Amino acid sequence: MSGVWVFKNGVVRLVENAGECRSKKMLVHVSSNEVITSYSVLEGKLSPLGWERYYDDPEFLQFHKRSTVHLISLPRDFNKFKSMHMYDIVVKNRNEFEVRDVQ
Repeated sequence: MSGVWVFKNGVVRLVENAGECRSKKMLVHVSSNEVITSYSVLEGKLSPLGWERYYDDPEFLQFHKRSTVHLISLPRDFNKFKSMHMYDIVVKNRNEFEVRDVQ
């Protein structure tokens, strides 16, 4: 059995043709309903939540929250910002961000 497991609307199903589930994604700030279109917009939303920018690694854009061990590492180039990075942000900031399909 090969394919990709997809969770949608509370149902998990196996998609045999993985191309079927490759829709474009966008990161949305829930309270403002604003789509994150750049790292400067993202930084503006993360800062009030206690995230601080790290400047140690020139290959990544990194944010750290002092009260936790969490670190968000993103590729320098926003064009390489993928859904896995979006979900990392969502998991570390519950109820603040969502990943949505681009319509």
